[in-house]
Amino acid sequence: MAVRILTDSTSDVPPDAAKEFDITIVPLYVHFGEEAYLDGVEITTDEFYRKLKEDKAFPITAAPSPQTFADYYDRLAGENDEVLAIVLSSKLSTTYDSAIKGKELCKSGSRVEIVDSLWATLGLGVLVIATARKAKEGATLEELATFARDALKRVEMRISFDTLEYLRRGGRIGRAQALMGSMLKVNPILTIKDGLVDGIGRTRSREKAMDYLVEFTSSFPKISELLVGDATTPDEAELLVNRLSDIYPRERIYRTKVGAVVGAHVGPHVLGVAILPGT
Repeated sequence: MAVRILTDSTSDVPPDAAKEFDITIVPLYVHFGEEAYLDGVEITTDEFYRKLKEDKAFPITAAPSPQTFADYYDRLAGENDEVLAIVLSSKLSTTYDSAIKGKELCKSGSRVEIVDSLWATLGLGVLVIATARKAKEGATLEELATFARDALKRVEMRISFDTLEYLRRGGRIGRAQALMGSMLKVNPILTIKDGLVDGIGRTRSREKAMDYLVEFTSSFPKISELLVGDATTPDEAELLVNRLSDIYPRERIYRTKVGAVVGAHVGPHVLGVAILPGT
């Protein structure tokens, strides 16, 4: 009996990791005016950021319905008996609520466990990858749920932006509001704390922001999983991976693109890392 790992598209799990660990991804929606798209299914990352630049409508996002989650649970239960869903922070979206309600709509009667990650984007992604690795090793549903709930407390994430305007307009700025309002050319550094966006500080340039990300990663004596993400700056991400390869084996560093739903809130110039420290 195997346990299937399911997450949502805000995890930004890279396609190679999803394939390697057989991770199922439930897409959220992104809307431009009257047009609605399934994240990563009906709109690619490149298409989204092009529309973000050109479309006059500011994008809004929406969670999957409970029935959508139920359909995914039932589909996976047709292949296996158990499903572990690890989803976007309940404090940022109704996705977790939909995942819970979807369990009640299941027709298969399969065992489904749902974890509120209290994370989003790279932080959620690194948690999902680490848990899926355990699943591939044969861990039980109970063991995996316990692992995920313990690991989410240890995940660390830092993301650099060139503006907080998208977070402000999308209503997800949280405690990072304190970093708004400066007239200086600054690059805010954010994380997620207790399920909400939180500000860490500012750097005066993109170069300094990258230095910060390298120094932050270097501060961990042991790293179990490492994920690097960008939106529209692959050269920066490659440079960051090159620098981090002095700290952690390059072949173990996962690279990803920040997808449409997260991109609607962070904008096109995001660069970040997520780490699951070793024990």
